[in-house]
Amino acid sequence: MKITTQGNGIKIGTRLEGKIADKMSKFDKFFGDEGSLNVRIRPEGSKMVVEITMKLDGKIYRAEARDEDILTAVDRTVDKLESQIRRQKTKFLKRKKDFPGIVSYLEEDGGADFDFDEEPVDKITRRKQFALRPMTTEDAILQLEMLGHDFFVYLDSDTNAVCIVYKRKDGGYGLLEPEY
Repeated sequence: MKITTQGNGIKIGTRLEGKIADKMSKFDKFFGDEGSLNVRIRPEGSKMVVEITMKLDGKIYRAEARDEDILTAVDRTVDKLESQIRRQKTKFLKRKKDFPGIVSYLEEDGGADFDFDEEPVDKITRRKQFALRPMTTEDAILQLEMLGHDFFVYLDSDTNAVCIVYKRKDGGYGLLEPEY
């Protein structure tokens, strides 16, 4: 598995890179060279934020943790990533042929902390239809704030494309502009 380490506002030395690679090796032995891991570390006040993005077979897993110690934050992030994989256990077990690396990992693990629950027949519990109105990004952010939502779907008046504006954890806003 290819591991890329980035430091935003912090210099990552070879010793730290080696320790991070050791912690990430748990995924390497199960997935081989198929996937890639991107580790991004940045300071946020007195804490360090570690964000790991794993790309494997067209799927993306992402986890983030904060701690005063970098290696503790890495451990917590790896645990979160592993937890995401565990939650997908039943889906992957149903499709063994597509994901042999993950299946073997989960089977070897024994799944002691995982309960098999019946998946709900209909995952969609509510449907909502609405008319898209052309507006600017600033208007969409204003509408998002007025409604008190985390995201807002709108028709961009400049590009005539459906876009999504959303609140970020850092207090800013994000904009999704799909290509179709």
